Amino acid sequence: MKTFLLIHGAWHDGRVWDRVVPLLTEAGHRVLAPSLTGHGDRAHLLGPDVGLDTHIADVLAVLTEEDLTDVILVGHSYAGMIVPAVAGRAPDRVSGLVYVDAMVPADGESVLDVMPFTQHLIDAAGSWRIPPMDGFFGVTDPADVEWLRPMLSDEPVRCFQQPVRFDEAVVAAIPQTHVHCVGDAPGVARRPVPPGARVWELRTGHDCMVTAPEELAELLLKAS
Repeated sequence: MKTFLLIHGAWHDGRVWDRVVPLLTEAGHRVLAPSLTGHGDRAHLLGPDVGLDTHIADVLAVLTEEDLTDVILVGHSYAGMIVPAVAGRAPDRVSGLVYVDAMVPADGESVLDVMPFTQHLIDAAGSWRIPPMDGFFGVTDPADVEWLRPMLSDEPVRCFQQPVRFDEAVVAAIPQTHVHCVGDAPGVARRPVPPGARVWELRTGHDCMVTAPEELAELLLKAS
């Protein structure tokens, strides 16, 4: 049995994994999908001081409070900034990293470094909080849009501005899998992944846990 710790991306909450969790548990694995500070059941904690460091601390707290080991740590989108920092600080608890259509930072980079266009979101917001982007993250089916809508909330600017810190050598020693969501088109150029990392593509939108949960679960099980 493995333990999957599923970390949602910006603007989302832990419920976004609800279609994937039962598929992993039915395969005999333990699955946790917490909401980060400022989201879901922790929405009341949203504030201008919430940042990337806050979310890294959230995930580290789950590892220690639940005494988790042999963890497959899965990060979607913005959570690609979180998972290497967590793995670097608790490598004895993490046996694999999965980046699901996620940012892939180097030590010392912020979201603004990885995806510079996010500065436009900050400028447009004109505040410490950024509303969800239009387009529902590649989710087009009206029923899926209505299911996802209540899970979306504002993201603090500080999450995009704070740099991530981790020991790149420690993280590189942990097996990595990268899942790229490519819609209906072949894969496009992305940031290089570390040598030896597995790369798989899903022909679906960015929020693949909503639009292709069975296919994503199958890849997560292969990654374990």
